[in-house]
Amino acid sequence: MLSMGRLRTRVAILAVVIVALLATGTSFALSHAQARQSGRLGAADPHARQVSQSANVQSSGQPLQLLSVTPARRARHANGAAPVRIQFSAALAAGSPMPSVSPHVAGRWQRAGARTVEFIPAKGFAQQAHVTVRIPGGAAGMRSAAGGTLARRMVVKFRVGHWSTTRLDQLLAELGYLPLTWTPISGAVNPAAGDAAGQRSAAVSPPAGIFTWHHGYPRELRTFWRPGRPSLVLKGAVMAFESDHGLTMDGVAGSGVWRALFKAVAGGQQNTHGYTYARATKKSPEKLTIWHNGHVVFRNLANTGIPVAPTADGTAPVYLRYRNQIMKGTNPDGSKYADPVQFVAYFRSGEAVHYFPRFSYGSPQSLGCVELPLAAAAKAWPFLTYGSLVTVSPPG
Repeated sequence: MLSMGRLRTRVAILAVVIVALLATGTSFALSHAQARQSGRLGAADPHARQVSQSANVQSSGQPLQLLSVTPARRARHANGAAPVRIQFSAALAAGSPMPSVSPHVAGRWQRAGARTVEFIPAKGFAQQAHVTVRIPGGAAGMRSAAGGTLARRMVVKFRVGHWSTTRLDQLLAELGYLPLTWTPISGAVNPAAGDAAGQRSAAVSPPAGIFTWHHGYPRELRTFWRPGRPSLVLKGAVMAFESDHGLTMDGVAGSGVWRALFKAVAGGQQNTHGYTYARATKKSPEKLTIWHNGHVVFRNLANTGIPVAPTADGTAPVYLRYRNQIMKGTNPDGSKYADPVQFVAYFRSGEAVHYFPRFSYGSPQSLGCVELPLAAAAKAWPFLTYGSLVTVSPPG
């Protein structure tokens, strides 16, 4: 028989065990109920589910990849007026940042499809411009709609090509600075005069067309022009254009000439001087003939250089003009001269068409210039504008 003390101890132990079991069951029931309640709340809260799904997509989005850039990396003859187009591997997020270009030109970035962005220049980059396209990467860079990001910043560089000599011929012909007419062929897209981007695009990739010579000029003038290539006719036309627009008159179509040319085309600023060609012949009797706008407007006896100071044969454009001048130099005997002359048009260094008083005209008498009587020189001078070609032909 157990003693009363042991019985009490066992009863106490059994009570503790029962209390512990009851506490465990209660805790399990509460936790299970809370779990069911939480599930019901989640099912009733669609915003909570959306946030959860978005977080899952963000964490599982594939990295964004750059597929192509146009113009291509290291391109050397790019069209500076064409769009800069960038294509990615996935659709872009609505709030994705845009790339940037330098040097800065007016224009805008825009979407060109779900995976493509492009920069549309308002006018275009200058010829031979070095263009840099910077595409942002990393956490603050380009990102896809699925949450993927471009791993790192990408930099693409290309160079704009030279503007076309063919297009230079076309525009100068349109403005009346050449003795030719240019007409685009059927189907060729000739940009509107005021389409700045179109004009710059055509300067790189000119539309196809046909040049037609104006009637009335001597055939030798055609030998001084080479379509789409540097030529004496083109140099003279550029000089005439430079003179009209206050530019350095060197006959070279640099960036300043092209800018002024685009502006002149947009404003319809035609050549107001017409086109002049002059020829001095050494065949006896010597004479000077001038063609203007396809018509002979002047023919008169003239003097060229004596054998010890001949007028050089060949063709060159008028580059300097004076209404009056004191012409200075050295005579064949070594003495100096300083002669007043009038209606002076220089076409080569030391050689000019001008008035000089002589007893007669039509034979070699000058020190290299083409001399005319006063009334004839006054008539010839207005036609011999800057850039006008003057040919001196041999006696044969």
